[in-house]
Amino acid sequence: MSFVDTFAKLDRDHLLMSLYSTTSDDVERALQRPSGSVEALMALLSPAAQPYLELMAQQASLLTKQRFGHNINLFIPLYLSNLCANECDYCGFTMSNKIKRKILNKQEIQQEIDIIKGYGFDNVLLVTGEHETKVGIDYFADVLPHMKQHFSHVSLEVQPLETHEYKKLVDLGLDAVMLYQETYQPRTYAKHHTRGKKKDFTYRLQSPDRLGQAGVDKIGLGVLLGLDEWRLDALLMGHHLAYLENRYWRSKFSVSLPRLRPCTGGIEVKYPITDKGLVQLVCAFRLFSEQLEISLSTRENSQFRSNIMPLGITHMSAASSTQPGGYANPATQLDQFEISDERSVVEVTSAIRAQGYIPVFKDWEADWSGRL
Repeated sequence: MSFVDTFAKLDRDHLLMSLYSTTSDDVERALQRPSGSVEALMALLSPAAQPYLELMAQQASLLTKQRFGHNINLFIPLYLSNLCANECDYCGFTMSNKIKRKILNKQEIQQEIDIIKGYGFDNVLLVTGEHETKVGIDYFADVLPHMKQHFSHVSLEVQPLETHEYKKLVDLGLDAVMLYQETYQPRTYAKHHTRGKKKDFTYRLQSPDRLGQAGVDKIGLGVLLGLDEWRLDALLMGHHLAYLENRYWRSKFSVSLPRLRPCTGGIEVKYPITDKGLVQLVCAFRLFSEQLEISLSTRENSQFRSNIMPLGITHMSAASSTQPGGYANPATQLDQFEISDERSVVEVTSAIRAQGYIPVFKDWEADWSGRL
């Protein structure tokens, strides 16, 4: 059994119709008891909830402060490779793009580490394109112990792996895995993923189950907002989150809510989500899951990131580069997507403090959980 079985029972057409037939009475009932209810989440994601956005924001801000305090955890992505064996038309790393491909060696990785540590980060997200033969489990198993010598918290955002491979990485110190479905609409998924192993919608949908079975401490979900109707994609992700929280209750969970951004050879956004829509999405997920970690990347501009911060955000990246070796040797032709917030770490932390929050670079130690 996996979420694939649950997903097969969801009538997506009915859910979409229900989203747009939700009434103000439904929203008011949802606001009374939103926690853990996918029915309440549907109401809070619906167009009918827009007039209640201020109330949602107030409740979301209060819940976040009660659960996470006035803390914003900072992390930074470290891109190890842009090799990719998939064709995804929204990504600059897609295999047909004529860009220079690179895999960082240990010396180049150390150069990136030195710069990142100089910024003050102790939470790093390792990112690669999806190329399991040249950048697969052996490469990750070689790199991870070295990263754990320098960072207290190490996450991965790479291709899906098998359960035993995740277990191997957990034993080597892996703390979290971010693995995004991109869209929960199979036909849309097939349209945008045309070659490579990532074409397999079902295999990707099963992957968070493998993470839970492997005992990964934190599992990250996400959809790429703009590939399809964002309200429905968010609701389906909510169903996925509810399933995972119930079944793999020992793990923590996070969601990332990136909007589709320009990239080399990329597509135009056909299903745009406004700033107001993204605020609604963040607030809805906070009310749905009080313990959920919600991250906001540098895809968003600096003003928007500062303004939305108090409404439910717990994790933010800063000074990000989306290219392998990009901290030591910037080269814009290797970017996975365009960055909107180009502020320095000092500028981001100053903006966090200006909102009355505390920028946190380190809040986790292995010996706290007995994982030495």
